[in-house]
Amino acid sequence: MLVSKNKATNSLLKSEKKSLLRFLTLYVAMVIFVITLLAVFYYQSQEKLMLSDQRASLSKYAYIQTKRLKVLHYFFDERTTYPRDPRFRSAIYDIEFKKIFSILGDESIRFDEEIYITNQHIHFVKTLDTYYLGTKYLIIEVEDDSAWRGEIWKHILGYGFIAFFLFMLFGLFLARLFLRPMRDSLMLLDRFIKDTTHELNTPLSAILANIEMMDTDVMIEKNKKKLNRINIAAKTVSTLYKDLTYLTLEQEQENEDEMIELHTLLRNRAEYFFILAESKQLKYELDLEDATMMVDKRKFTRVIDNLISNAIKYNKRGGVVGIKLRQGMLMIWDTGIGIDKEKIPFMFDRYMRFNQSEGGFGVGLSIVKKIVDEYNIKIEVESKEGEGTKVVLKW
Repeated sequence: MLVSKNKATNSLLKSEKKSLLRFLTLYVAMVIFVITLLAVFYYQSQEKLMLSDQRASLSKYAYIQTKRLKVLHYFFDERTTYPRDPRFRSAIYDIEFKKIFSILGDESIRFDEEIYITNQHIHFVKTLDTYYLGTKYLIIEVEDDSAWRGEIWKHILGYGFIAFFLFMLFGLFLARLFLRPMRDSLMLLDRFIKDTTHELNTPLSAILANIEMMDTDVMIEKNKKKLNRINIAAKTVSTLYKDLTYLTLEQEQENEDEMIELHTLLRNRAEYFFILAESKQLKYELDLEDATMMVDKRKFTRVIDNLISNAIKYNKRGGVVGIKLRQGMLMIWDTGIGIDKEKIPFMFDRYMRFNQSEGGFGVGLSIVKKIVDEYNIKIEVESKEGEGTKVVLKW
């Protein structure tokens, strides 16, 4: 298996991750809304079913109480005690909704509903045709033991969890389906990079070796300029080659941390890129103080090379590349084209390129971010379009 395979599957760009997160958030919210809506409908239907079952027994109680009111009405002189029953409580109201007598536990009466639940009680409202004792409305009340609620909540939670689980499986399937083309593209691109890197090694080494061996003293000025352009192109490809080699092979190697003199390393790397800077008539501004760091020199060289080469690549002709070093801080800045502030969070994504006129695969800054994160180095970017970019490393 290619080393890059697991890298490809994990190299979703932040923009794609953001889109995926939005999709999943919207999907989960929709699933929760649908399940909640179904739960409400289910609860209401079960409540209506329970009240329908209660209606029969409460109608029977109302019939019994009506008979008792009738007896009390005709024998009121002999019997003055309001009829009571251990199975229910009751109340009587006149035609104007005024209370005549009540032994209810809850006095919240809804005369426009026949049966309803109120504060752990069930009320049944019976309208009388004959006004016994002046009664128009008879209210029968029983306790609501809430046992039916417990059963309903068990069903809602049980079925709701199963439905949510199934919906989420379906959502993950959709997400994988949407991401598959992008993942396949990343796999293909990583495989292409690995093959390209392998093929570049031999010819690039031969070009660089032959350039070093050429005697420029015996060359005419025209040939010197040609050789200089070849040297510039070779070093540009060499930087890209080193990035690709690190990306596909070297990043899996164990670190060989050592205490390095950063100012010496920076001078060497600035000198290495001098010919590239000179080709765009750029000036170096070096402000280097003594500073050291415990780091893998091979990895930190990749960080420096990418930052300097970007400062050169995206600079304006006749501009400036600045390098400032202090203990615990490295700043590399340029007076180039800059970048839109909204795009800065995405500039470290692999394969992300904001300027299609410049070459490269868009892997350099991705490597920088991976290395600085590995060593807990804080990286800050300030940029303004048309004015330049400043990258600051703090450790």
